[in-house]
Amino acid sequence: MSRPMPRLFLIRHGETEWTINGRHTGRSDIPLTENGVKIIENNRHRIVGPDKLVQVPNICHVLVSPRQRAQKTFFTLFEGQELPSYETTEAVREWDYGDYDGLKINEIKAKNPNWVIWTDGCPNGESVEDITKRIDETIEKVREYHRQYKEESIGKRDMMIVAHGHFLRAFISRWVGFPLCLGTHFNVEPASIAMLTYQHNNLAEPSLTALNLFAFSD
Repeated sequence: MSRPMPRLFLIRHGETEWTINGRHTGRSDIPLTENGVKIIENNRHRIVGPDKLVQVPNICHVLVSPRQRAQKTFFTLFEGQELPSYETTEAVREWDYGDYDGLKINEIKAKNPNWVIWTDGCPNGESVEDITKRIDETIEKVREYHRQYKEESIGKRDMMIVAHGHFLRAFISRWVGFPLCLGTHFNVEPASIAMLTYQHNNLAEPSLTALNLFAFSD
């Protein structure tokens, strides 16, 4: 019997003070707000469970950013459940904003009026080429898990990444084969879920199936 198509869930961390006021949060280790934690606590019973979108027995592996806002999101989401297999990895950290870390867009524009992250990258941080390479390597890893599941009946159906806004927007763009810069057209809200999978029962046709699930449920 053919196995169902594998899936990848993308979860952006919950609300922080800097997501509220618009500061670029890369390597800075900013915690979730109390409200950010509360939103995840209030919604997890709708997200994770035997008859829910995310079912622990179906999860093969989770990649979690080392930043505390992502770590707290992951552990809060699965509180009261058996934790799935996971690893903490810099591979899914946020875009390194370099000199622009902690700044609002108007503060960055005051320094560099023509700056666009999607084409210019970040001084003393990651270039567009840097993050494209990092994301493409992560996609390759995920797709190997998916290939083994679908073609060799090895492992479980679902993978998950718990990470950050710019990283996930760029990831979605690369997943479907677009240039990284087209990530600007995908909005990924705090504490939301996106689902990436494949069309026509074909691993050669990656797709974006859902975006911003549970984003506005508090």
